[in-house]
Amino acid sequence: MTGAAGAARFGPMRTGRLLGSGRSADVYEVDEAWVLRRDRDGWGDATAEAAVMQHVHTHGYPVPTIRAATRTDLVMERLTGPTMLGAFGEGLLSPEEAGLILARLLRKLHAVPARLSADPAVRVLHLDLHPDNVMLTPDGPKVIDWANAEEGPPGLDWGMSAVILAQVAVGGDAVAGVAHETLAAMLDANEDCVTDDGLAGARARRAANPTMSTREVQLLGDAEELIRELLH
Repeated sequence: MTGAAGAARFGPMRTGRLLGSGRSADVYEVDEAWVLRRDRDGWGDATAEAAVMQHVHTHGYPVPTIRAATRTDLVMERLTGPTMLGAFGEGLLSPEEAGLILARLLRKLHAVPARLSADPAVRVLHLDLHPDNVMLTPDGPKVIDWANAEEGPPGLDWGMSAVILAQVAVGGDAVAGVAHETLAAMLDANEDCVTDDGLAGARARRAANPTMSTREVQLLGDAEELIRELLH
């Protein structure tokens, strides 16, 4: 159950043990079955995010089950297993496998009809689908962190995933090579999914993202150049 009604039935949202932290949110233990994700900065809307997750779940897309949501808090299924990023470090996943999983998840998502729009060309977009937002559970990969989700052209979603990976690939840190190989595998045989408009839109959104560091924004030009090289 999602939304304010679900939150009311759940009762006061108390935090337990801190399980992890991201750029803008913290995840706390509720019990063995549920976790609470709390937005630190107050700019998100967990009720809207929960509605999108419930919609794609109804259409068979692999996401955590939602129990309750308020504007800043989201109570959802506690997943077991590493993220794809963690699996790299543990030697459980190759970059090629990761790229193919990302591509399959994008294609599957874009087969889901839009929740709000009646335009058949419009689909649900995750807009932040990368290895740290996919958990490898015993039931298969599940996609988390739908805070950026919108409806729009699928090319924008492909562009966002590609730009995120490419920024890491050109950044020169320890996982740059892994990101490069993952990106190449994701784009292989999916070249027609990345459009010029989608790539331009993705770069503009990343540049305007307040969580981006100055260094990350500076990498966007090289990131786009790498994507275009891999597409040709």
